[in-house]
Amino acid sequence: MDETALRIRFIGESVVRTRARAVTQVSQRHRDTLSKMAQVMYDAGGIGLAAPQVGISESMIVVDIGQGLYKLINPKIVKREGSQVREEGCLSVPGISINVKRAKRVLVEAQDDEGKKVKIAADNLLACVFQHEVDHLNGKLIVDYASVIEKLMLKKKIKEIKAKVKNGGSDGKNIL
Repeated sequence: MDETALRIRFIGESVVRTRARAVTQVSQRHRDTLSKMAQVMYDAGGIGLAAPQVGISESMIVVDIGQGLYKLINPKIVKREGSQVREEGCLSVPGISINVKRAKRVLVEAQDDEGKKVKIAADNLLACVFQHEVDHLNGKLIVDYASVIEKLMLKKKIKEIKAKVKNGGSDGKNIL
């Protein structure tokens, strides 16, 4: 796959609903991809991005809530505490935001872009973003957290996004 020109993938594209493969050997290609993912995230005004969101079905995420960039490979949430509800948006579901209940504090175990094991304790917004991005690695989107009533209300908007994707209207920018 040509990863030189990554673009954001949207709901309706199968890669965003597919469980990402674990990375078995961290290579220069993975480091380059993580750097490109970070640039795509910054260009789109996001604070997190998972590899499936740019069409790569591998377990990698980038996160930056304004306190520095995390480039993580094979991230797993190994501990959760407390709860919080935040309104979340998603670059793969443009124009939609959902109140999502998540853990307030998490412990993430992963590898950095050099393949070294890291543990990150995160709370509040950072914890939320890590959980959101790990969801992407499992093929889960924020719309999956919507209530039945919210899903009914969002049905038309989601259908519009999927139609634009199907008709090739996605240029990697906000398609709405």
